[in-house]
Amino acid sequence: MQRKVYVPGVAALLAALLAGCTSSSGTGDASDDSKPGDTGSSAAAAEPGRYRTLPEPCGEVEPGTLDAMLPGLKEMDDGEQREKAYEGTPTVTYDTDRRVGCSWKVESSGASHRLLLDFERVVSYDSTVSDDDRAAEVYATKLRGADLSRPASSEPGGQGDGGSSGTRSAKESDDAAGDKAQGGVAQGGKAARSAHRDDDKGKSEESGEPERSEKSEKSDKKDGKDDKDGADDTAASTAPATPPAGLEPRTLDDLGDEAFLDDALTTAASATRHRTVTVVFRTSNVIVTIEYDEQPGRRTDVPDSKEMQDKAQELAESLAGAFDE
Repeated sequence: MQRKVYVPGVAALLAALLAGCTSSSGTGDASDDSKPGDTGSSAAAAEPGRYRTLPEPCGEVEPGTLDAMLPGLKEMDDGEQREKAYEGTPTVTYDTDRRVGCSWKVESSGASHRLLLDFERVVSYDSTVSDDDRAAEVYATKLRGADLSRPASSEPGGQGDGGSSGTRSAKESDDAAGDKAQGGVAQGGKAARSAHRDDDKGKSEESGEPERSEKSEKSDKKDGKDDKDGADDTAASTAPATPPAGLEPRTLDDLGDEAFLDDALTTAASATRHRTVTVVFRTSNVIVTIEYDEQPGRRTDVPDSKEMQDKAQELAESLAGAFDE
């Protein structure tokens, strides 16, 4: 009888091939947000962000909120035009997976209002940096752009950006001082014109020329009208550029992971002033920006800071709650 011959090397080769097939069968498809450089090394990749998609912004604001922030909506007689105004205008973006927005602009009898909503989903392409950390960096850039800094308690080691307490620096104090200085110049100019008229009147009385006195009276009336117009311009130009105490630009608590509010008022006397209140908050890897703008029809009117801030913050809290659901 002929015996079968077994070759030990063949068995070893088959075992190696089987092990190779088993190890390669556990890989899955990579997601769209996968970070380059993830080659299965022993170092764990940074954690991805909580949000992988963005909501449709034009549908995120309730009609009642739009009515409160855009009073002109209720004044529209054309039903079709009013319905279109409620829908808003989508912002044109190149990648709706990463950024979307919507805006509303409505004229009313006393002012025009504009509301802008922007959602940005931040994705880190560095395998060592998480999406949340990258979003925090983007948020910090916006915060510095508003001349604000994180509260000391939110910074590693208890130190904020530049050691600030989270409110705007003394820049506004300098601006306010400048506004007062401009007001002083205007008042000084008015006083100078008054003194000049008194001198002319005195000279007229000494020379005994009644015609000069009548001319001075007419001039006084004309100058009085000019002074009234100038006073209106002065009142407009010296309107406070910063909101009252407690309403100044600042960081906000209990809104997303971190948030801040900015409030800017234009003070050019040659045009109608408008106020823009901006609320920015971050929740995980999404940054939400709300811009609320009011421009009065009259040059001397100044939009109410507290009312605008309350409305913008109420909308921000509603959006933050929707993200948490």
